[in-house]
Amino acid sequence: MSLTSAYQHKLAEKLTILNDRGQGVLIRMYNIKKTCSDPKSKPPFLLEKSMESSLKYINKKFPNIDVRNSTQHLGPVQREKSEIIRYLTNYYQSFVDVMEFRDHVYELLNTIDACQCHFDINLNFDFTRSYLDLIVTYTSVILLLSRIEDRRVLIGMFNCAHEMLHGHSDSSFARLAQMVLEYDHPLKKLTEEFGPHTKAVSEALLSLHCLFVRRNQGAEQWRSVQLLSLIGTASAMINPANSDTMACEYLSVEVMERWIVLGFLLCHGCLNSNADCQKLWKLCLQGSLYITLIREDALQVHKVTEDLFSSLKGYGKRVADIKESKEHAIANRSIAELLFLLEEVRALVRRHIKVIQQYHLQYLARFDALVLSDIIQNLSVCPEEESIIMSSFVSTLSSLNLKQVDNGEKFEFSGLRLDWFRLQAYTSVAKAPLHLHENPDLAKVMNLIVFHSRMLDSVESMLVETSDLSTFCFHLRTFEKMFAVTLEEPTMFRYAIAFPLICAHFVHCTHEMCPEEYPHLKNHGLHHCNSFLEELAKQTSNCVLEICAEQRNLSEQLLPKHCATTISKAKNKKTMKQRQTPRKGEPERDKPGAESHRKNRSVVTNMDKLHLNLTELALTMNHVQSFSVFEHTIFPSEYLSSHLEARFNRAIVWLAGYNATTQEIARPSELLAGVKAYISFIQSLAQFLGADVSRVIRNALLQQTQPLDSCGEQTITTLYTNWYLESLLRQASSGTIIHSPVMQAFISLPREGEQNFSAEEFSDVSEMRALAELLGPYGMKFLSENLMWHVTSQIVELKKLVVENMDVLVQIRSNFNKVDLMASLVPQLTGADNVLKRMTIIGVILSFRAMAQEGLREVFSAHCPFLMGPIECLKEFVTPDTDIKVTLSIFELASAAGVDCDIDPALVAAIANLKTDLSSPEEEYKVACLLLIFLAVSLPLLAMDAASFYSIEKDGYSNNIHCLTKAIIQVSAALFTVYNKNIETHLKEFLVVASVSLLQLGQETDKLKTRNRESISLLMRLVVEESSFLTLDMLESCFPYVLLRNAYREVSRAFYLNRVSASTH
Repeated sequence: MSLTSAYQHKLAEKLTILNDRGQGVLIRMYNIKKTCSDPKSKPPFLLEKSMESSLKYINKKFPNIDVRNSTQHLGPVQREKSEIIRYLTNYYQSFVDVMEFRDHVYELLNTIDACQCHFDINLNFDFTRSYLDLIVTYTSVILLLSRIEDRRVLIGMFNCAHEMLHGHSDSSFARLAQMVLEYDHPLKKLTEEFGPHTKAVSEALLSLHCLFVRRNQGAEQWRSVQLLSLIGTASAMINPANSDTMACEYLSVEVMERWIVLGFLLCHGCLNSNADCQKLWKLCLQGSLYITLIREDALQVHKVTEDLFSSLKGYGKRVADIKESKEHAIANRSIAELLFLLEEVRALVRRHIKVIQQYHLQYLARFDALVLSDIIQNLSVCPEEESIIMSSFVSTLSSLNLKQVDNGEKFEFSGLRLDWFRLQAYTSVAKAPLHLHENPDLAKVMNLIVFHSRMLDSVESMLVETSDLSTFCFHLRTFEKMFAVTLEEPTMFRYAIAFPLICAHFVHCTHEMCPEEYPHLKNHGLHHCNSFLEELAKQTSNCVLEICAEQRNLSEQLLPKHCATTISKAKNKKTMKQRQTPRKGEPERDKPGAESHRKNRSVVTNMDKLHLNLTELALTMNHVQSFSVFEHTIFPSEYLSSHLEARFNRAIVWLAGYNATTQEIARPSELLAGVKAYISFIQSLAQFLGADVSRVIRNALLQQTQPLDSCGEQTITTLYTNWYLESLLRQASSGTIIHSPVMQAFISLPREGEQNFSAEEFSDVSEMRALAELLGPYGMKFLSENLMWHVTSQIVELKKLVVENMDVLVQIRSNFNKVDLMASLVPQLTGADNVLKRMTIIGVILSFRAMAQEGLREVFSAHCPFLMGPIECLKEFVTPDTDIKVTLSIFELASAAGVDCDIDPALVAAIANLKTDLSSPEEEYKVACLLLIFLAVSLPLLAMDAASFYSIEKDGYSNNIHCLTKAIIQVSAALFTVYNKNIETHLKEFLVVASVSLLQLGQETDKLKTRNRESISLLMRLVVEESSFLTLDMLESCFPYVLLRNAYREVSRAFYLNRVSASTH
């Protein structure tokens, strides 16, 4: 064949196009095979029962299907022919693509044989590689085609539908059907077809021998000859890396194995005739058990080869060779480290790409161009076509300069590489005037130039070619198992980030000829990246929270309650010395800090293990700030933040220790100390974890101020609100707990035979501050709303009692100063005790709220002093003449900060939202007025109760009736604000009626009814002190102060007499 025809055949261009086309066809065959093997994605016609007979008939008669005379069998196909055509067109055309690809491949292989091309991987690398790649790709396509079980049905059904629709078979059907039949036993047919190509294939494979032997040496051999050594020859370290076979240095061993196994499988004749071929083949058989055809579809090397050779005469020795070469793969538990280091190298290349470009640009312009120019000038023969190509190489390389890198110009050398590929083809044919194998220096320098050019414009594609791990996308179970094994070994934690990073490789599996695969590959990549990061974040957050729990235990040892034992021992030191043996059941308690004493550093504690694990996990979570999987940007720190926030939320609730059965809960101050211990440790991790721990803490604490967190779980706000309402305030309402104004706490009354919790431990000033610190303004608002719901439920019942006694109360209001008439009217009232009881309950609730608000005010002042000042100043500007809406708005702001207000905006809002059956606002206003009258005339009844004695020590009453004053003042202020009436006027009316009622009590002769008259009289003073609307002058006008003075004296005398009496007994 002449040189001119060699140019015209365009071998390089055809090899390039057919290899790319072959990859697309191969992926389409893979996609069809996978789709048809899964019932979920299989074409619906292949699963319908009505189609079963048609499918069997098509499969049986293929390819000779008589469409016109088989209506009985093909009736269902006739009915759905249009739908079948629409659905199966892509499948059918894919099979046609295989046939056309086959035709082009054999045409090209025959042309190459006719040209008597010379192949040598060390010289015409691109030409040889493309040739071997084409053979392997074509073989893989045919093998995969034969593995599609439904191929006959798909092709036959489409053609039947086509003939029914158009009246004739598809033009490609006859040849396509024949091809499918021929390849029912693919290897047998392929070996027959490749017989004529044995010479070219074996020549190309034999050129791999030296390279394959060198690349299959063990690590010790590599070290001995210093193939990979940075310190072996110190003097030569500054010399540029060079190789006579540069392109072969990054040729994958897996690719070479695939070439050798499939090449000799197809052209097996040379194994018996050529000792070198046999030697290379046997060496290759000692490698992998499987070779990859495409993705997870593989060829079982030894079994398939043995089966084929066993059926051939004269291959007995080759079968024996196969059996000797079988080996088993060894799994490496440290695979994560290898994957991690691979990702590290890839990252380093990407990070220093500019340096790489600068180096190789200078190499190309100042060395390669000069060497190439010298070689071209020394060529003995150089045809015009080759001369033009090589001259263009020199001019292209010589024009390069460093400014192009500095300016960020994009390099493009694909044209140069294609020209070199063409030149390889031109100089590898038998009759070429310029033979490449006669000019090896030209091949060496050009292969070096190709590598250097790729370092300028194709670094990313080089990374994909040399280190792509997208194959894991099709071995997901193995991938998941490797990840699970990595997490079983703490020393491997730091490498675990490699697994989500590898998910970014999955995008390289896509091909433009199979776009329908993209969504599935994308889902696989994102799903597994997400699951790996979720698991890593979970492990890290678990480790963090376990250390937090340990830190909290250490912090808990420093709580004041634990120093009681130490103080007691110090006080009774002499007694303890006299006692030789300690009491039983009193274990010696270690002092805080004892855990740090260690005689031997080799002793590893649980805290040591946790810190080691956390260090490893922090390294992996903080390894990269972000990376991309398909078009999604992934931030590992966000996964950690999310898990840490959720775990911290659950930990806070767990620290509260709420038990719904026993109604036990941790004291707010203890919970606050535990939370602070957690926060302190988490904050210390900020620079190690890479997560925004401030945001984590802020979000978690903010969620705890709401009734439910982001997961819908109860928070400490809900737990403490329920506990204070159901446990503390319920017992306060029943009389087992009293409110002590002087101690600013609720106090449990001792009961014989009952073991109650200590209410003061949950309600004193420090606990209210701690509660406000934990719940914050939002949580305290939720607590207030729940308290107000209970208050309004009592108000509803009070209104019902007023309505029942409406007529009598109206008369009392008009005649309260008429003693004789009052004596007959008051006994007619029903439920007076109930009114006092319910009002006392309201007072207890409001007293607790006032304590909680005071705690909130102190906390708010400490946290936001510059905000508290303006709020208090704004509140001072409110006067009785200020518009009520403005007043309530200011009071709501002040109340949110814990500032006490004359009118409680929360109570006003709660009362305003009450739905009543009364006909008009006037009626409701009337009920409110009569409620105060009802309370005023009922106060004398309290004197009969033995518990109504005023305690100087507690500044209150054992039945909590001192809370009545707060209830009367705040409920009145709220009611008359809602009805837009004057609060002061109505409170004065209450004061007058109450004074008259109590003064009339002085004329009572029944000692039982006047039992605690003096103590009840003091309520009048408490009412005035509680209200900003009343003054002592107002009280003096209706209730002489001398009576209050006498009452204080009598109460004090009785209190001290009781104390003396108690001490005497």
